[in-house]
Amino acid sequence: MSSVSSKTRIVLADDHPVVLGGVRNLIVAEPDLEVVGEATTGSAALKLIKDKQPDIAIIDISMPECNGVVLARRLAEECPSVCILVLTFYEDQSYVRQALEHGVRGYLLKRSAAENLIMAIRAVLVGGLYIDPAVADRMFVANTRAGATLGLSAREAEVLKLVARGHSNKEIAGELDISAKSVETYKARGVEKLGLTTRADIVRYAARQGWLLGC
Repeated sequence: MSSVSSKTRIVLADDHPVVLGGVRNLIVAEPDLEVVGEATTGSAALKLIKDKQPDIAIIDISMPECNGVVLARRLAEECPSVCILVLTFYEDQSYVRQALEHGVRGYLLKRSAAENLIMAIRAVLVGGLYIDPAVADRMFVANTRAGATLGLSAREAEVLKLVARGHSNKEIAGELDISAKSVETYKARGVEKLGLTTRADIVRYAARQGWLLGC
């Protein structure tokens, strides 16, 4: 009986051969990761990912024939078990939001790949979300201000952000130097204002707001 590989299977999609080579080298240096296919166009990537059914697909946004946002939407519909990680030059918040809305689990800048790619892969593998720190920092500043227009106080926004990152009430209380009861009060007020009911709702909201940073 043939043995089944225990390695995490990854497909790469990027129209720049140099980028493909660099990303491949980072991945194969990890003993538990392997590249099972590569594509240089969006349509070829869709076919390859549907055929290989990898654990993770790492895709660029700007690709010929089918861009990464469209590809992510197609994959969410046709290959929902595949985790999508975007690796791109684009730092615009609109691209991040579009990607997250279409089921992308990670958004990493190419200039950060050498330092953060493996971390991002491992984050999405365990069900987390990874947003490149350079992008997330700017989005958090902008959206903290935007939170005020939704009626959230600064403290309510802080608490919900930490809840979305998986912190317990006790951990949040320690970080913000408030009581656990106050944490629950701020959380309750925040979710009521936003019309959220479950922790999954909070995580989705936080992802759209750019509050998640490699959690």
